Amino acid sequence: MTPFIQARRALIGAALAAPLLLAGCSSTPTDQFYTLSGGAATVVPSAAASAPLFFEMRPVTIPAQVRRPQLMVAGEAGKIELLEHHRWAGPLADEITSGLSLGIAADLGGVDVYRNPAPAGSTLYRIGANIQRFESKEGSYALIDAVWNVRKVDGGSVQTCRSVFQENVGPGYEALVAGHRAALARLAAAIAAGVRSQVAGGTPTCA
Repeated sequence: MTPFIQARRALIGAALAAPLLLAGCSSTPTDQFYTLSGGAATVVPSAAASAPLFFEMRPVTIPAQVRRPQLMVAGEAGKIELLEHHRWAGPLADEITSGLSLGIAADLGGVDVYRNPAPAGSTLYRIGANIQRFESKEGSYALIDAVWNVRKVDGGSVQTCRSVFQENVGPGYEALVAGHRAALARLAAAIAAGVRSQVAGGTPTCA
């Protein structure tokens, strides 16, 4: 075989191999989506049970810097890392609102009637929450800092409290999301306790 033929075959082999190498190098990571709500089904009060408690979970507000579809994790020296391929299933404010609504309803055996009419003659409690901090540090902690309020719609005083919940988390973004879900569940329990104190007619206090 002449040197010319050997060189020609080498060039053809390299040309055939190049697309395969490029395909391997250019593979795009799969997007991962996370939610702060959902999970095991909650018990719905039966018709024979005592009348459920009705409440309105108003849409929460969140800091501007976390109003993004991507997860954002804290780095060193005040830096924030935006995770392009790890995203919330819906807008973060909606995820938090839904998680609180489901948690409060499960705790109280209640029904969230936001944007729906409450039955005539029922007592309605309106709930609002302002998330002041929503911090994530992979392999370290998940933190939720919220100011929330409960008000009986047809009168009564407004209860306004601040709650800060921090969960230690292991490595991985699944663990980080699980930490936020746990912190959100604790916030929902604190708000439900506030509603319960107003139902009992006591003086609203913050735990």
